[in-house]
Amino acid sequence: MDAYTIKSYDDDYYYYGENSSATGDFNFSVDCPDSNLHGTNVFLPTMYYLIFFTGFLGNLFVISIVGSKGRRGGRLVDTFVINLALADLIFVLTLPLWAISASQNGHWNFGKFGDMLCRLSSYIIAVNRFSNISFLTCMSVDRYLAVVKLLDSRYLRTSGCIRVTCAVVWFSSMLLGIPSMLYRRVAETSDGLYCLEDNSSLLFLGLSLTMVVLTFIFPVLIIMLCYGTIIMHLNKHCVAAANPRAEARRRHSLKMVLSIIVAFVVSWLPFNIFKAIIIGSQLSNANMSCDTQLWHKNGLLISCCLAFLNSCVNPAIYFFLDRQFRRRAEILCKFCIGNPKVRHSLNSSASFTNNGTSESFGTGGGRTQLQLLE
Repeated sequence: MDAYTIKSYDDDYYYYGENSSATGDFNFSVDCPDSNLHGTNVFLPTMYYLIFFTGFLGNLFVISIVGSKGRRGGRLVDTFVINLALADLIFVLTLPLWAISASQNGHWNFGKFGDMLCRLSSYIIAVNRFSNISFLTCMSVDRYLAVVKLLDSRYLRTSGCIRVTCAVVWFSSMLLGIPSMLYRRVAETSDGLYCLEDNSSLLFLGLSLTMVVLTFIFPVLIIMLCYGTIIMHLNKHCVAAANPRAEARRRHSLKMVLSIIVAFVVSWLPFNIFKAIIIGSQLSNANMSCDTQLWHKNGLLISCCLAFLNSCVNPAIYFFLDRQFRRRAEILCKFCIGNPKVRHSLNSSASFTNNGTSESFGTGGGRTQLQLLE
């Protein structure tokens, strides 16, 4: 029998439930009653379209604002910000497919291109997931080098090194996303076509569990270590300087960068928890009750939607927490509607995080200027 339709574990039969999610599916016992959340065929498409429009416009806006300065005016971390926004921009382009599928209770009816769209969209989601956490980790390490190891990192923190790092992140993310493309396909079940993962493959389940550790838990630990060290370092020097202005700038800077990190962790943590639990239960062939299966499925469905929200959060963080970003956005908007007087302001204004997030403190040897988001 087709492994993508029905599987047998210890004389108990499991089949893929309806409402398949964009990043993972769960198998439910045939003895369990209908377990679909009421209204998901309306709620999920609405959320996906909302994330699509806000994420597309927001990230395109960020790329336009940050990229408008060019190589000379831009600063090192701008490269990471642009690549992070680009990853989210590419990802949200797949959401209309999942919105259409969710409106049809998970059915994947896209004709002869259905299998290709299923694999490609799943691949893009995986690449976005891996590249996002990688770019955030790189930004954290860059902030650590700029604040704690300022003098020792001058050879590492160059535009060429940053561009090579971004290229490595993209290549690694595209490589890590391949299993999601290979083990996804359109499967024909008794009630229609679905875009599903092959959860019968122990190799894929093992890889998925490994990816949770390598692409979420490990990077988050690095990020926590970097910013913990930064906070202790700045607290030490700001106390020594007793500079209220430096203290205010430090708090503003930390609020900015930590908001971006916290937004990602909050968005993706529930999904990774449910994913790890489900994979663990599948690898152990655990016999679960219908209530447990229902909790797992609905939890994965909701946490998947929460994870997708992260693709449109960062532009809002930049806009509401960074005064310089808002100023450059205003200048660019006036320039786009045909006001020639703002051309000089656009070309001469600082990078979007110049003044709003600058941090300075006094040391025994003088006054050092730091930018947590350069």
